[in-house]
Amino acid sequence: MHILHPPQWSPPIGYANGIMVPADQIAFIAGQVGWNEQQVFASEDLIPQFEQALKNVLAVLAQGGGRPEHICRMTAYCCDKPQYLAARPQLGKIWRALMGKHFPAMSMIFVSDLLDHPAKIELEATAVIPAAP
Repeated sequence: MHILHPPQWSPPIGYANGIMVPADQIAFIAGQVGWNEQQVFASEDLIPQFEQALKNVLAVLAQGGGRPEHICRMTAYCCDKPQYLAARPQLGKIWRALMGKHFPAMSMIFVSDLLDHPAKIELEATAVIPAAP
């Protein structure tokens, strides 16, 4: 995996501007919200929903033999910008606990609503999983 970053640019914080990878196996992870395996929300709060949504992304990825460091791109859709901004320190701790210091190319999009009520955040990802030797 090669991080794409023009040398004259300031470093991004918590994401990569671009990533280039050899195309072995590509996994496309559909939008995951913060519900459990039975599609039940344990909380209506953003922070626990973010943690569960990220765990859900990683669970789907694991089914293809992928690990967090294989994620190349992630898009987050969130319904509450002020709540998200206030929660960034806690969300960062969750990120590091589940993803380590791996920061894929990311986009954050604020939306008026998500399909699955009472979802506050939805995460989708693309990963490149190296072929088995």
